Amino acid sequence: MMANERGLDFERIRRGLTQDYPRAQDMPGAGFAAGPCLFKDTMQLAAFSDNTFQLGHAAMLVNEGLPLYLVTQLEKRFDLSSMTVGILGMAFKAGSDDIRSSLSYKLRRVLKFKARAVLGTDPYVPDEVDDTLLPLEDVIEKSDLLIIATPHREYASLATTKPVADVWNLTGNGVVV
Repeated sequence: MMANERGLDFERIRRGLTQDYPRAQDMPGAGFAAGPCLFKDTMQLAAFSDNTFQLGHAAMLVNEGLPLYLVTQLEKRFDLSSMTVGILGMAFKAGSDDIRSSLSYKLRRVLKFKARAVLGTDPYVPDEVDDTLLPLEDVIEKSDLLIIATPHREYASLATTKPVADVWNLTGNGVVV
């Protein structure tokens, strides 16, 4: 978010930091960190340390605020109230059908207040879990703006002329929203 606020591509900065520096190779990239473990593990560490794990609490606040931050940034560039926004990926991690604590659903709730319409798709989440999801082709066709919320490999070769917010750099075009 700090890089983005200055118009800088976080992924480019991360590549510069990790290039030829083996100890930094596991530096995480940008994207929605979610799922049940982030909350559970943070709360366990906080309980173990008599609730003095401020770093963990701060990380959770930043993470939980990312969907709202993303929408706020998109509002600066687009009139969302006149747009249909397509969310690509509803699971909390790539290659999974698990939606527990997925920030994609928080993103969808925020967008429902801001956009004309919000559509979602996910190749792994079954209809029994979320019957509102549409096929990828339909979401691409009906949307004015696309957001890659889960880095499923199916989205890596996304071919569209529509604007795409890619917080993961899955498509290789950088991380600037």
